Amino acid sequence: MKKLLSVSVLILMCVTAFAQDPDAAQLHETGKQFMRGGDWSNAVLVLTKALQKEPNSISIQKDLALTYYYQRDFGKARETVKPLIDRDDADVQVFQIAGNIYKALAERKDAEKMYKKALKKYPTSGPLYAEYGELLWMLNDNFGSIEQWELGIKTDPAYAGNYYFAARYYFFTTDKVWALVYGEVFINMESYTSRTAEMKKLLLDGYKKFFTIDEKTQPSKTKNEFADAFIAVMKQNSAVTNNGITTESLTMLRTRFLLDWNKSYAAKFPHRLFDHQKQLVQEGMFDAYNQWIFEAAGDLAKYESWTKLNTEQYNEFTKFQKSKLFKLPSGQYYKQAN
Repeated sequence: MKKLLSVSVLILMCVTAFAQDPDAAQLHETGKQFMRGGDWSNAVLVLTKALQKEPNSISIQKDLALTYYYQRDFGKARETVKPLIDRDDADVQVFQIAGNIYKALAERKDAEKMYKKALKKYPTSGPLYAEYGELLWMLNDNFGSIEQWELGIKTDPAYAGNYYFAARYYFFTTDKVWALVYGEVFINMESYTSRTAEMKKLLLDGYKKFFTIDEKTQPSKTKNEFADAFIAVMKQNSAVTNNGITTESLTMLRTRFLLDWNKSYAAKFPHRLFDHQKQLVQEGMFDAYNQWIFEAAGDLAKYESWTKLNTEQYNEFTKFQKSKLFKLPSGQYYKQAN
């Protein structure tokens, strides 16, 4: 009898639970769980019901627009996100979602108009500058794209994306300095992604190009004190690369560069990247750091061999690299507008 009663109570509890009408917040959370699982159809179903209960919720509408985007129903995605752009409470994410949708629909002029509106509202948003720069790159406006990425670096120096795009841009020009500086800043801000591996290879190639580009045939179009100082210090230590650009020669070059830079220019041009390198030298990790960048990019098998032969040094550096928070502070922007 007791067992039968217990079963009856359990059934009653289940029926009651299913009979309860979840509120908008509960439905929204369920919808987000479906999104995390990649179940876009169920996410749309539940988020739509949540929106019926709370029609003005911008957070629900953002998630619904994003779900339509991932479902590749770009028309519904645009229909959902478009009204949000003009709302007073539209945040950066609204404009990011809208930008991705417009780009997916190849409505690039509408996207450009939207990004201009977004940056007028959020003039210090690194992500918006990065994405607007990407759009301009798609429109073959190379000057416009690098201008946006530079503005992103200047106004939001803690955001990694603009360093990535700007470094890639400069790597494919004859620029001697900013490709190397921005590229290395980026890999310290975003240290373990596919973009990091790409940037390491570009850094290695960038150092090779640094000593092979002939300034007489390809002179710099603009004068910049920071860049001139960087080039001068590199040149006065360039003899260590006479036998080729290797991890060992780069480690030696960059160590000597730091010593001379700190003597002559650190006070005038304080920079978080050089402070970071100096700390690595002082703590005996600079060799491991250069191995992590250049050997891993140039010869992965050789790098893996180095890690096995230098396990303690490798583990110490890896622990440090993963535990640090690398951000550039405001006031260390030295690249003037072109």
